[in-house]
Amino acid sequence: MLPARSTIGILGGGQLGRMLAVAALQLGYRVIGYAPAGDNVAADACTAFITADWDDAAALAEFAAACDVVTWEFENVPISTVAAIPQPRLACPLRALEVAQNRFHEKQFIAELGGTPAPYTRVESEADFAAAITRIGTPGILKTARDGYDGKGQWRVRSALEAGGVRLPGVTCIYEGFVTYETEFSVILVRGQDGAIRFWDSTANLHDGGMLTQSVLPAGALVEAQVPAARELAAKTANALGYVGVLTLEFFATRNGPVFNEMAPRVHNSGHWTIEGAATSQFENHIRAICGLPLGGTATRFEAIDMRNIVGDAALTAHRILAEPGEPHLHLYGKREAREGRKMGHVTRVGHALK
Repeated sequence: MLPARSTIGILGGGQLGRMLAVAALQLGYRVIGYAPAGDNVAADACTAFITADWDDAAALAEFAAACDVVTWEFENVPISTVAAIPQPRLACPLRALEVAQNRFHEKQFIAELGGTPAPYTRVESEADFAAAITRIGTPGILKTARDGYDGKGQWRVRSALEAGGVRLPGVTCIYEGFVTYETEFSVILVRGQDGAIRFWDSTANLHDGGMLTQSVLPAGALVEAQVPAARELAAKTANALGYVGVLTLEFFATRNGPVFNEMAPRVHNSGHWTIEGAATSQFENHIRAICGLPLGGTATRFEAIDMRNIVGDAALTAHRILAEPGEPHLHLYGKREAREGRKMGHVTRVGHALK
């Protein structure tokens, strides 16, 4: 167990790091953040923050030496950066990032565990892309194998004719067949150092342009029927990785059962509702897990929950949102500049408390 006043290191400076830092401070820990220069909103909540490039060996050494345990707030931290941290101080094995950072390897990994991903194939060249269109068909989605999130690095291909006009980005890609589904949902779990696993209820997730806009509970009968199978796969994934902390798997709810979409080895946007809506939030339970503390309960506290992202709208002020009906719980991330497609905060509304 990591005692209070110990130091937690967080790689990444975004809003997830900010909310992790708040949870850590509430449990009596110190927090040091690390990220390249930018609008690092996590710095507002950290005890200290190091601004340096991912490949700055001296800065990374300084960061690692100051930390008792190190975690990350997003899955695209370079592998070489994480590998520079002494392995005993890493909260979670590097393997989790290695799998999650490559969509092709991720889908292979899930398929080997018995999961069902969308039809997929690797695309390295124009010839590969043409073969993928022939084998998998259209509609489909071309994605960069690495990087990209919230719909970035993705191109929808509606027909073979449209595929002819797609210019490959010059990096390894993956082509996925389109999945016919009713809704999307996520399974969020926390795994402790002792291997204990707890799940939060799964929300139905709505997206716009590849970005999550809303997560709601109850998720509906179809999702609820598919949660057990999805949880079984998520638990297999966490155990196979030797994972510690919060892990998220996203699924399509189809007529034939859950189809795996992608994995995020971190706290997740669709779990923001847990701050107000669950016995223990995903952020606090992540901190508990990486510090060796007992995990908190994950039960939902209210009959209905609606979490919505505030995306790229500078006109939405705290005064305006908090004056709306429904007792909104507002979280603004302190970002300096609003722009299209940028998450500026989120709002959670809850229904009657469960007895």
